[in-house]
Amino acid sequence: MPPITEPAPEIVTRVLNEEEDRFVKIAVIKEIYPGETRVALIPANVSKLTQAGLSIAVEAGAGEAAGFDDARYVEAGAVIADRAETLKDAAVVLTHHGRGDELDALLPHLTRGQTLVAMMDPLSGPQVAQKLADAGINGVALELVPRITRAQAMDVLSSNATIAGYKAALLGATHSHQLFPMMMTAAGTLKPARVFIMGVGVAGLQACATAKRLGAVVEAYDIRPAAREQILSVGARPVELNIEAEDTETSGGYAKEQSAEFIAKQQQAMADVLAQQDVVITTAAIPGRKAPVLITEAQLMQMKPGAVIIDLAAETGGNCELTEAGEVVVHHGVTILGPKNFAATVPNHASQMFGTNLTNLLMLMAKDGELNWDFEDEIIRDVTIAKEGEVVSARLRDLLGLPAIEPAEPAAPAEATDSQKEAN
Repeated sequence: MPPITEPAPEIVTRVLNEEEDRFVKIAVIKEIYPGETRVALIPANVSKLTQAGLSIAVEAGAGEAAGFDDARYVEAGAVIADRAETLKDAAVVLTHHGRGDELDALLPHLTRGQTLVAMMDPLSGPQVAQKLADAGINGVALELVPRITRAQAMDVLSSNATIAGYKAALLGATHSHQLFPMMMTAAGTLKPARVFIMGVGVAGLQACATAKRLGAVVEAYDIRPAAREQILSVGARPVELNIEAEDTETSGGYAKEQSAEFIAKQQQAMADVLAQQDVVITTAAIPGRKAPVLITEAQLMQMKPGAVIIDLAAETGGNCELTEAGEVVVHHGVTILGPKNFAATVPNHASQMFGTNLTNLLMLMAKDGELNWDFEDEIIRDVTIAKEGEVVSARLRDLLGLPAIEPAEPAAPAEATDSQKEAN
C-alpha cells in the first residue's frame, strides 16, 4: 500500500465560528482503499449532524466519485479542507476501510485520543484492535453493531448486503447465456432462466427479489427453518433437502456453522438442484470464519455448460471451491465470478445508506459536546474495540489471548469526618 498522498492544498471554504469550535469535530477523509468510490457521509448527513451540534470537516474531493461535490457539503454546513486540516483536532475520523494496509497507511496521520470509526473486520483479524490500542487510538468497528432492533438503523452490514444481493442478480443476468424472463416472440417462446440463491439473509433475499422482478424462475435454500417464509415473501420457491440440522441460527440471526458431516450430506443432496440452474448466487458467510464451501468441483462439473455462479463470499474464501476473489474464471464451461467490494459499484446510494448508518451511530455516541462512552449501552459496548490504549472488547481479547478485564470494584465509602460524626 503506497503512503497516503494529500491533494494540493486548498483554502478552507468555511471556517468554524467561535461557537462551533466547541462542538465535537467529525472528520470525513477521502477513501484510500484502491478503487473505493464511496464517501462516509453525504451532504444530507452533514446537515443533520450539524443541526445536532456537531462540526463536520470533509477532505476536499471526498465525495466526488459518489456524485457529491464540495459545494454541496459547504451548503450543508461542512468545512472543506486538505487532509491535514480535516484531521487536525478531530475527535472522530470516519472512513469505510480501517484494516490491513489501509489502517497502516492511516495511523501515522492520526493522533492519540482520536476515535477511528470504520469497517475493520476485527473477528477475522483481531490484531487491528491491538494496533489501535498501541497507537492510543480509540476504535469503533462497524461490523460489531449488535443484531438488535434498536441498532437496525446503524447496521452497515445489512446495507452492504442489500446492495450486494441486488447487484448479484444483475451480474448474473449480464453473464448468463440466456434472458431472465419468459418471452413470447415471433421466433418462438423463450423459457425463463432458472436462478438459485444459496443462503437467504439480507443479500440472498434481495437477490431473490431482484431476479424475480427480472422475470426469472427463482428458487432458494437456507438451513434456517425461519427462512422458508422469507423466501416465499419475495416470490421465490424454497428448496428443501430433507437434511436435519441442529442449532442452525446464531443469536444474531446469522446461519450457524455446521459439522463436516452435515455439509457433506448437503453437498450431495444439492448436486441435483445445481444441475438444473442457469444462474447460482451464493451468499453464505460466517462472521470471523472462512466461508463454507457449498459448491465443490465435482458438483460444478454436473452443472449446465454456460451456467453462471456469483459468489458473494469470495472475499472470505468463497462458497465455490474454484472461486478466485476479484476474478472471473471459467471451469468446465461454468463462469464463476468472485466480486469484491460490491457496494463501491453503486457509490451514490451505497454512500447514502452507509452515511445514514453512521449518522445514527454518531447521534447515539456524541452528546452534549463530547463523546459518550457509556458501556452500559449494548451498542456502544459492542462496537468499541479499543479505548485509551487498551483492547476493551471481550471477544477480541479472547481471540488475542489477552486476559479478561476485571470489573472495577465499587469505591469504599469515605470515612466520616469528626464534624460529621458529631452531627450524627
